[in-house]
Amino acid sequence: MNESNDLREQLAQRNQQLQSVAAQLKTELFGIDAIIDRVIDSVRAWYVLPELVSRPVIVCLWGLTGTGKTQLVRRLAQLLGFYDRFVEVQMDGFSNGAGMRGAQSISGMLGRSGVREGEPGILALDEFQRFRTINAKRDEVRVERYQDVWALLSDGKLPPALSLLGDIESSIAEAAFDAERADADEAKLRFKLRSWEAQELQRTLKLDEPLLEIMAWTPDQVQARLREFRDGQQQWETDYSRLLIFVCGNLDEMYEDLATSVDDCDSDADTFHAVTGKLSVIDVKQALNKRFKPEQVARLGNEHVVYPSLSRRAYEQLIEQGCARYARETEARCGLRFDLAASVHEQIYANAVFPAQGTRPLFSSLHAILGAGLANAALWAIERGAAAGDDVRLTADRRSLIAHWRNESHAIAAPFEISRLRQRNNADFRALLAVHEAGHGLVHALLFGRAPREIKIHVASFEGGYNAYASRKVWSRRNLLDNICTSLAGRAAELLVFGPDMSSSGAESDLRKATETAARMLRHLGHGPRIGRSDVITASDDNLCTDVEASNAPIEALLQAEHARATDLLETHRDALLALVDELIAQGQVTPERFAAVAGLPLGRPEDALDPYAERLAMFRTTARPRVRQRPSEVKRGHALAASPLPASLTAPLVR
Repeated sequence: MNESNDLREQLAQRNQQLQSVAAQLKTELFGIDAIIDRVIDSVRAWYVLPELVSRPVIVCLWGLTGTGKTQLVRRLAQLLGFYDRFVEVQMDGFSNGAGMRGAQSISGMLGRSGVREGEPGILALDEFQRFRTINAKRDEVRVERYQDVWALLSDGKLPPALSLLGDIESSIAEAAFDAERADADEAKLRFKLRSWEAQELQRTLKLDEPLLEIMAWTPDQVQARLREFRDGQQQWETDYSRLLIFVCGNLDEMYEDLATSVDDCDSDADTFHAVTGKLSVIDVKQALNKRFKPEQVARLGNEHVVYPSLSRRAYEQLIEQGCARYARETEARCGLRFDLAASVHEQIYANAVFPAQGTRPLFSSLHAILGAGLANAALWAIERGAAAGDDVRLTADRRSLIAHWRNESHAIAAPFEISRLRQRNNADFRALLAVHEAGHGLVHALLFGRAPREIKIHVASFEGGYNAYASRKVWSRRNLLDNICTSLAGRAAELLVFGPDMSSSGAESDLRKATETAARMLRHLGHGPRIGRSDVITASDDNLCTDVEASNAPIEALLQAEHARATDLLETHRDALLALVDELIAQGQVTPERFAAVAGLPLGRPEDALDPYAERLAMFRTTARPRVRQRPSEVKRGHALAASPLPASLTAPLVR
């Protein structure tokens, strides 16, 4: 009874410790509370009841760079008290000490660590995506380092380094050969285990003798231990089955174009966060399948935790924390107290956040902006007569930091280059961008029943503006036509407002996208008069129709019809178009919250809304089946008559 009570008390204590660790992690790592909860749940059984663990617990963390994967693992190991039993391996081969002999294997890295056989420990396999075993053509990639990782991930049992034992035996044989041709006194000095050989021998043979004693062994003693080891084959494997293994990496294939958007400082972080937050274990396995063999993907298990990119609020919290830290450090050095206004935080966000690159650009920008900025502000205030304990307030505009002490102010140059790039000082350029992007946004809202996620014309990443829309799970024929209409709406707005002679070159990418969608509809998706897929092919075993010329005219007709539809929508909602244009010229952007108010439209359709397929199914159930009369002679087994007319839905005009 007492043992049962002790066990319950132990379990409760360890579980409480886990909750405390989770709470601490959430105060240090912003924006990943859900990730922390998921990881804590994944390791609960391993931490609370390690006696029941019979194979490694594998938790895979995938995310864009700078989202805190490695930081979470390191801090978790420290808070759980496992930092002396924690091993971090860079799977690209650049681990600390990876160049040393014996460190090109996971067993070697574990053997040199504080992790002991049969006991709990934590292993982090970082940059795992660089350990790929197949290339883009699915040909095998030769990788020599860390090949024993797959055995470890399978059951936690690692075979001994038999090649090393062979090297030692070769050394013994060479020493014996030399001894036969040497004096007796010299022969004793011919053989000596080097330190790394003795260390590997100690680990592989599971020896209790100290390292110095092993290094002093004679060839006969070494041979005796090797024979004893080989006779006990059942003990060869090293048992690491109680390890907690974190596999960390960046799977760019899973994030499509987001991972390579390293220059995008304009898209709102919440947009990236929403897109990446929808990724699942299926997306992970599809991405892994492009880098690893199927059996290797299976050994990684199913506990795949996908990091979304950080939200805007997470970046704001990091900025608040960073500003407070720099203010405290500067106060400690000079005695002045600094108050950083909200405008400073806003300019840091505007100039430091690149959503696809995580926290690293933010931290470097914080140092560049505040490291020198606060020092210069302190120097200026002290020169003006400020004393220890005085308050210095810092504000910011798009060009500089501004220090305020008493009734005096001083501008301090700051690296706010991104804010300067976003300013469109040319009134004609702002008008052109505003009309073009307002056209896209308004038509999208009218056809899809919701505002775009973002509309911006003050952009630093490129010379132009953009609209960002929510993705869809299913694209119906009607959705695809609406998508083409939206793509052409920017050009339609330019023609409507400025006339044909002043239509700009800014619609080039829109026309390409619209044409690609129209061609895909007719040639690939069977949404035209032909069902067969048409394409340009070179391989003889690709059984496709190659007559793409016949679809060129229908594609152009479809584009013309959707362009005309976009023009009609814009003319009908002229006031809403102009209201959006004015908002863009004045603010540089239109948020979803502002869009409905500015355009005066009821926009409440949820992002995950689809066409009413369930309603159509219900209608079909209640519809009487038409009776089809057919003479037996009209049908042959397995073949329809060649003269049968096409259904009306396939011969009707495509455009509506």
